[in-house]
Amino acid sequence: MSRLVLASSSRYRRQLLDRLEIPYQWAAPEIDESRREGEDAATLAHRLALSKAQAIAADYTDHLIIGADQLALFEDDILGKPGDFGTACANLRRFSGQQVSFMTGLALIDTRAGRHRVVHETYHVWFRKLSDEEIEDYVSHDQPYDSSGSFRMEGLGIALFERFEGDDPNTLIGLPLIKLCELLREAGVNPLRGYQGNGQGS
Repeated sequence: MSRLVLASSSRYRRQLLDRLEIPYQWAAPEIDESRREGEDAATLAHRLALSKAQAIAADYTDHLIIGADQLALFEDDILGKPGDFGTACANLRRFSGQQVSFMTGLALIDTRAGRHRVVHETYHVWFRKLSDEEIEDYVSHDQPYDSSGSFRMEGLGIALFERFEGDDPNTLIGLPLIKLCELLREAGVNPLRGYQGNGQGS
């Protein structure tokens, strides 16, 4: 049985993790994703990613557990999932012609060794100038109600943008694979070689 567990019910994160060709299990964590008073974006992203992994840790006591959470950062706002058609459209109207940053927190808990690492990755996007008709048609098509930023990068969302800037475009889908590979290697799992031992994670 695989020692790797993804603490997420997102099929998009699973599709990304599938690319590493490492056997894994997945489980849906139940946590409160509300922002705490005075919490900045990095602190929130770290807390939610770690909380997701911790939420299932008791059921996987000899495993490496991945947790991740994504936030959209625009002007002075930290935005999570829109939840409905109206909010998604309102977000995209605000983003039209603007730069928006996306921060994904990433946690890896080694429940065998009793240690963890938490990092985050930020990616920047520039939205095209979008008409109301384009926005409403897009939201009706992709229904990105559970996606930070109100778009699905893995769907038609690519048509919303002018350009990107950042180290890992997978960050936009919610699982930065370059950072994840780094954490896995530290924990003894090299995607290019398979499981190699406990490693020296912190």
